[in-house]
Amino acid sequence: MHTPTLKKVYLETIVPEMMKTRGYANRHEVPALEKIIVNSGVNSKLDRAAVEETAKELAIVCGQKPIVTHARSSVSNFKVRQAMPVGVKTTLRGKNMYEFLYRLVNIALPVIRDFRGLPVKMDGHGNYTIGITDHTIFPEIVMDTTKRSIGMDITIVTTAKTDEEGRELLEKLGMPFRKKQL
Repeated sequence: MHTPTLKKVYLETIVPEMMKTRGYANRHEVPALEKIIVNSGVNSKLDRAAVEETAKELAIVCGQKPIVTHARSSVSNFKVRQAMPVGVKTTLRGKNMYEFLYRLVNIALPVIRDFRGLPVKMDGHGNYTIGITDHTIFPEIVMDTTKRSIGMDITIVTTAKTDEEGRELLEKLGMPFRKKQL
């Protein structure tokens, strides 16, 4: 059975290393990845096929079929009616989660032009969210077949209790955070 490369690295090097440096008594105390949520908003007013197109592109990037999210209530200022499709999202766990994070960190992010690292700000509970404006940074996407650029939010949920623990885990997994300015 195939184990993702990033999961092997986590189990064989990161867990023992964090147990030593942080003084955890049990390997289950070490922060771990819980899930990755990939979300993309869609303006379905412009084109009816936009939702299906975005869902297809997100399925290619994530390796799993996304669900369509609908508006909970009507908002007249944004011309949104209740139950209107407003986005597409998928939640990655297990092997898909590790494979996606590996592709994001090692293949997609280095392709971004003038990339200087990701901001270090986390949510206060050890979770991290990245906003990507163009989905074509992923190698699975064929530029000739895409009609529009799709932006997405990627939320990495960890079991860390503090931002410091979560940041250390993500750094060890290869997340390219910005270096602090002197």
